[in-house]
Amino acid sequence: MGLNVYLSGEIHTDWRERIIAGAQGLDVTFSAPVTDHAASDDCGVAILGSEQSKFWHDHKGAKMNAIRTRKAIADADVVVVRFGEQYKQWNAAFDAGYAAALGKSLIILQRPEHDHALKEVDAAALAVTREPEEVVATLRYVLTGALPE
Repeated sequence: MGLNVYLSGEIHTDWRERIIAGAQGLDVTFSAPVTDHAASDDCGVAILGSEQSKFWHDHKGAKMNAIRTRKAIADADVVVVRFGEQYKQWNAAFDAGYAAALGKSLIILQRPEHDHALKEVDAAALAVTREPEEVVATLRYVLTGALPE
């Protein structure tokens, strides 16, 4: 059994790389949003033309990124959503809700100080983790039945 895993959320730390490295040897295929912040923000105007209003600039980019996000979440067996230390990550919460609505297995990765704010998101998850290594251990268990050593 293999898993398609979508890594959603915060783009300012190395959590994705830690999960991918830790999952070496497991039958897992990873996908993710565009993590180049400038490219993600500016893709709509770079491809479809400039906008005078920041709202429409962001609107174009969000819609273009949604093409990738919707496809990746639809194809995923498991969706991991990381809520980072800073910024209000509404897009991560949206991805978690979208994945839950599609019946995807959802793993949340967050710090304890976000527990209250994310209680509804956590309630939809099948696992709430604190560190990328716990995500890897969860994937390893699901695929092999092996507990951490």
